[in-house]
Amino acid sequence: MGGRDDDIAECPDAGTDRRALPVVQLLPNLVTLLGLCAGLTSIRYVLQDSYQVAAALLILSAIIDGMDGLLARKLNAASQFGAELDSLSDFVCFGVAPGIFVYHFVLHGMPGLGWVFVLVYVLCACLRLARFNVNRDAPPPPGRAHFVGVPAPAGAMLALLPVFLALAGWVNTQSWPVPVALYVALVGLLMISRLPTPSPKGLTVARHHSVWVFLGVAVFAGALAMRPWTVLVLTDLAYLTVLAQGSWAHRRRLS
Repeated sequence: MGGRDDDIAECPDAGTDRRALPVVQLLPNLVTLLGLCAGLTSIRYVLQDSYQVAAALLILSAIIDGMDGLLARKLNAASQFGAELDSLSDFVCFGVAPGIFVYHFVLHGMPGLGWVFVLVYVLCACLRLARFNVNRDAPPPPGRAHFVGVPAPAGAMLALLPVFLALAGWVNTQSWPVPVALYVALVGLLMISRLPTPSPKGLTVARHHSVWVFLGVAVFAGALAMRPWTVLVLTDLAYLTVLAQGSWAHRRRLS
């Protein structure tokens, strides 16, 4: 997320700092912009009814989203500019684009009510990212590392579940606009909820079991390449199951 905290990088017309900026410091921001381009281009393909290409571009954008932050940390290139750029990109790719996708794919038959539920989802994504920005420098929640609420990329993949179900040939979700509208709004509410959700940073594995993790990732990647929509449906359903279990455990702890 972003280049070095440098006036010439963050404000090109400042004119007071002429120090050279290593190109490698720009890589995280360039990766973020590539993800933004993928998200915006997915909207174009949605409007052309090329749903498989549009879905693939959003998945690519989600993958890229995980890469820019990793690059920024590895290259010591994190900055406030990069963090804000990443947040704006996330809003477009994981808020606006999935909302337009689901509306065009399923909800266009009920333009008034369907659009209201899409707005709920998009606004929740916006609020989620705003809350994240405000709490960026706050101390992490106690206990094992976790997110508070569903992260925006995961929320986008959940919101696209009706699309994945149809593309996989499991359910013709285009015939069920009302349940889809309610589901999309629910996903939005999960993003702004206080529900603890899994974070990769909180996952651990015994060193002697790491080979099984590598094999599992390889199998997942192969299955995704051969049966992408089926794998994405199963992944979304598994994540929803984890969220349901986490919600139940959270309620028990509070009671």
